[in-house]
Amino acid sequence: MEQELDYHTLRAALEWQVELGATEAISDAPVDRTVAVEPERPKAPAAAPAAPSVAAAPAPDGPEMAVTAARGAAAQSGSLEALRDALAAYPHCELRKGARNLVFSDGRPGARVMILGEAPGREEDREGRPFVGRAGQLLDKMLAAIGLARDAPDPGHAVYITNILPWRPPQNRDPRPDEIAMMMPFVQRHVTLADPEILVLMGNISCQAVLGRKGITRLRGQWTEAMDRPALPMFHPAFLLRQPAQKRAAWADLLDLQARLKGTE
Repeated sequence: MEQELDYHTLRAALEWQVELGATEAISDAPVDRTVAVEPERPKAPAAAPAAPSVAAAPAPDGPEMAVTAARGAAAQSGSLEALRDALAAYPHCELRKGARNLVFSDGRPGARVMILGEAPGREEDREGRPFVGRAGQLLDKMLAAIGLARDAPDPGHAVYITNILPWRPPQNRDPRPDEIAMMMPFVQRHVTLADPEILVLMGNISCQAVLGRKGITRLRGQWTEAMDRPALPMFHPAFLLRQPAQKRAAWADLLDLQARLKGTE
């Protein structure tokens, strides 16, 4: 039941409202305070534009852009030193972030034989040179057996060595196709600048990158053409350490390489 309010009570209520900041007793338009005001509903977000029916253009930093940048950097390198600097400055390969060192090359530039390995391992990453550790020691023995050495002063008995990838993949995993693709312009320029007479493709990854084929057991010992020069696929020394029975086949390939070198002297 409503309680009747006297004059003094009403006056006290009015003074309390004035203290709160009320300055007018009425507004220009009447307001029904007995009806709850409905809260404003949030506006629905604008619908996303429909995806185009054709394939979207590649992102600015996508694989195609990385390969294009590699081609430009490699083409502008007029010497092996400039190529090394271009690789060191190349920002698009994520492998560089986890590697200790750039593994560029070893041996004698201008040698008749250039060896293309796969990718650096732990020892190579630590020293910044390709084919060190147990695999490198075995390679040196293999080369010495046919009169070759990476440190030979005579280009006719020297070798020049590099890898498809200059940075070590995590846990020595196989390189991904996109990583190989962005490194190939540098590899091709490397071969052009070193200008060997013969390429030796050591391992599956090297054959895949240069020849577009895998299956080193079938490919080894079969002379082919790559980058405008004779190329010989061979077992990788690391594979031979795991499969010693294949050393007989590797020895046959070494003798074939030696015969080829003698026949073109």
